[in-house]
Amino acid sequence: MMKFRFRRQGTDPQREKIKQELFAFNKTVEHGFPHQPSALAFDPKLQLMAIGTKSGAIKVYGAPGVEFTGLHRDTSAVTQIVFLPGQGRLLSLLDDNTIHLWELVAGRSVLLTLPPFSPPPPPILLPSATRVTVLLLLRSCDLLCIGTEGGGVYFLELPSLTLKDNQTLLQDQITQSLPDDYRCGKSLGPVESLQEHPQQSGKVLIGYSRGLVVLWDLSARQADQLFLGKQQLESLVWERSASLFVSSHNDGGYSVWPVTSGNTYSHQPASSTIPYGPFPCKAINKILWRTTSPVLLYSGGMPRASYGDRHCLTIQKDKDHVTLDFTSRVIDFFTVHKFDDPSALVVLLEEELVVIDLQTPGWPSLPTPYLAPLHSSAITCSCHISSVPPKLWERLANAGKAQRGRQPTHRVRNMLRSVQSTLIGNMHEDGTVRFWDASGVALTPLYKLSTANVFHTDCDPSDDSQDPSNDPDMQQEEEWPPFRKVGCFDPYSDDPRLGIQKISLCKYSNKLVVAGTAGQVIVLGLSDERSDHLVDVSVVDLLQDREGFTWKGHDRLEPRLKPAPFPPGFQPLVLVQCLPPASVTAVALHAEWNLIAFGTSHGFGLFDYHRRNAVLARCTLHPNDSLAMEGPLSRVKSLKKSLRQSFRRIRKSRVSGKKRTISTPTSKVQEANAALAEQEEVAPVQRRIEPRSADDSLSGVVRCLCFADTFLRDSTHHGPTLWAGTNSGSVYAYALEVPGIGSGRACERGGASESSVCVEAVLGKEIQLMHRAPVVSICVLDGRGKPLPDPYEAAQDLAIAPEMTNAHSVLIASEEQLKVFSLPKVSAKTKFKLTAHEGCRVRKVALVVFSSTAQEDYSEHTLVCLTNLGDMHLFNIPGLRPQVRYDCIRKEDISGIASCVFTKNGQGEEKTSHFNKNENPGFYLISPSEYERFSLSAKVLTEPLCSVQLDRPLDPTPASTWRQWRGKLPLMEEKKPPAEPGSVWAAISERKEQQQ
Repeated sequence: MMKFRFRRQGTDPQREKIKQELFAFNKTVEHGFPHQPSALAFDPKLQLMAIGTKSGAIKVYGAPGVEFTGLHRDTSAVTQIVFLPGQGRLLSLLDDNTIHLWELVAGRSVLLTLPPFSPPPPPILLPSATRVTVLLLLRSCDLLCIGTEGGGVYFLELPSLTLKDNQTLLQDQITQSLPDDYRCGKSLGPVESLQEHPQQSGKVLIGYSRGLVVLWDLSARQADQLFLGKQQLESLVWERSASLFVSSHNDGGYSVWPVTSGNTYSHQPASSTIPYGPFPCKAINKILWRTTSPVLLYSGGMPRASYGDRHCLTIQKDKDHVTLDFTSRVIDFFTVHKFDDPSALVVLLEEELVVIDLQTPGWPSLPTPYLAPLHSSAITCSCHISSVPPKLWERLANAGKAQRGRQPTHRVRNMLRSVQSTLIGNMHEDGTVRFWDASGVALTPLYKLSTANVFHTDCDPSDDSQDPSNDPDMQQEEEWPPFRKVGCFDPYSDDPRLGIQKISLCKYSNKLVVAGTAGQVIVLGLSDERSDHLVDVSVVDLLQDREGFTWKGHDRLEPRLKPAPFPPGFQPLVLVQCLPPASVTAVALHAEWNLIAFGTSHGFGLFDYHRRNAVLARCTLHPNDSLAMEGPLSRVKSLKKSLRQSFRRIRKSRVSGKKRTISTPTSKVQEANAALAEQEEVAPVQRRIEPRSADDSLSGVVRCLCFADTFLRDSTHHGPTLWAGTNSGSVYAYALEVPGIGSGRACERGGASESSVCVEAVLGKEIQLMHRAPVVSICVLDGRGKPLPDPYEAAQDLAIAPEMTNAHSVLIASEEQLKVFSLPKVSAKTKFKLTAHEGCRVRKVALVVFSSTAQEDYSEHTLVCLTNLGDMHLFNIPGLRPQVRYDCIRKEDISGIASCVFTKNGQGEEKTSHFNKNENPGFYLISPSEYERFSLSAKVLTEPLCSVQLDRPLDPTPASTWRQWRGKLPLMEEKKPPAEPGSVWAAISERKEQQQ
């Protein structure tokens, strides 16, 4: 006893070396659509696209897999980006009025930036007058024109970013050339647009906010022509021959101006058009004119009263006229073209990127190889599926191709498809599950599953007889403007009850279980053919007719009573409806036994989807669980009751503080817990954890469910079991009798076929944790102390069979501690009090296999815990000794911690080389539309290796410098100007796995 009580573990050098060979934390790749984009640019020579954000980030994209990411030192919004074509350089303008020059550096896929430039204010004007409004890079790429709010135009030499004072053009010089009747004492306003003459270098078109446009000759330092516009200017664009240019204005119109050499002043444009007039319209913010096959593109211009809230972009070509209607604001757009003949339109929106095919009749949208919006509907939860079997991958990919209807014009190269295929599944508020290919750097959509057609919803189009689109008289009237919905971002859900909350996939049997907000649990099977069928419905009452409880929340979803069409892919087999229809909080699938388990805030159930019958329904409600009956969507809450409960809780805590009663242990479990508590009373520096009240609200919420083939009744007979953990620290273990499985009574009955024998569940053990902390995870360990393999893994020789001769144990992770119990006696073996030692609470738990970098055949099973402080703790199992700790997520980032998912690996040792190349990654949301990917493995690390072929040489960087960037996304950082350039990279687009 004394030895146990005062023993201190020293540092073992050999163990520390093994840790370094096993564990290493790296943030590797960012997946998804940039949050809050604010700027867009395109390099036509290198075919690179850059996106700037309000947080100061710049992301450069090329072919799939070619990505560069950087962050300015100051978190100011990026307002404009300009590429230096073909050079691998770009300029960024920030909201703090600084200009930065970025460039690629050879040897480590890094972009560096020179010291920023900020234009100096003239001595007479205020500093606000030199606030930069627009940038223009001349075709020579050695001079940058800068327009400001004060109407001045400055010129910088590149790449040194030095100001050319002798070229500065102030507004006074232009005002002196204006006629007296136009000057009239008014300021010309800020410089709104700068456009270089397409035929004559050294001439620039300068547009002022008041409406004046000046054609300025840089070499002669004089105005060649003045265009005396009177409407507030928004943007300018040249016609290719330079005989015309177009200006767009804030009244929703655009004007065409002829450019003549003999006329100094132009008082009126050749033509002016307000396309959506005559009523007041919003401004046309940007306009493009491509003249080889004349196409006019402009954003905005909608009638202010009728469609002022629409986010639109118009395409006009001859008699064809389409108004693209988006669900989020248009940030910027450009065309991909050769010799002014556009082939595609790229539109950056606030929430997605849309590409329009301008060469195909009808101008359809094109699927993008990356940057698809992960948050097209609000993400409710996520899952990660690694080592997807090739057959399942192929079938899902084919189903996804059938949904999209047409293929992208380019193919995504995945260099690791033969090694490992990885999926991310996102569950959404609109009842969809979207599967993404996460095998490479670029996250690409693979397949989308919708569950809405299983139910009658509030906005069911098939039942809407009053839909105007079904009225032939309404169809005869042509709509104006000619709107066309484009994009997949949809922030609104037809029915919030459709939201998917939990998912479980068996990748070997192609069975999928999804569970939703209204208590719906759907079992689906994979099919390659379209099917019209009726979905079987079973209802499970989790309250078991318990009196005194009345559900005050939302109603259940009504299932369809007629056969419904289901496309190829996952198709519903059976719908299990929980009553009350509360949100499902946990789900588990065991395809080998044909069983699913599900839990809500009221209890948990077990269902045999092969025989279509409910096996078990257990209510976990406490008599004081009144909040559990109101539901997440209910607005019926009693303020009086809430106040009364609060005062009772305060009064009870005061009484319990004066006099604490210690209950007498009545079971072996409680005796073991008490013994361990007594032994550790003198443990050094531990926080005292007060037990939680048994009548806390929502104490009956089921937090986790687990199937396992283990020893529960005795130490000689093992069989199927079901484990459930609740919010109040209760753990229920049921022994299952599955026909044909194990050595239970069901297998010993003679004369009855397996199809006629039902699955039975008998309560075997019930554990109550002392502090009643919520149970986060339950995992059964075999005789070697390793997790049991997933269903079908051992049978298909994909994992080593579990050790069934020695005693098993169960690992129970609560929010406050990790604890291992022996089976079948359920006596405590070891534990680690995470809250008492570290002052944090467990949020996520995973069991992961880590392979050594030094020894090819050495690996360890490790328990990974993510806490509410955002740090990662790693423990060995079953000893629960702390190994390493990493700071992963900011503790203020609550949504990031809640969204974190780990790779589901470590369920048995992999035997084939196909499945042992796993980087043990995790994912978490860094914004509503972006995932951060991280790795904990020191051996295998996914990193984006990409390069770009440039028109200029680059300076080589030593290999030692490159190693420090290993495993990180190519970054951009502010440094001094690099040395003289030296080498050129070959263009590639691939993803590699780097091993030490």
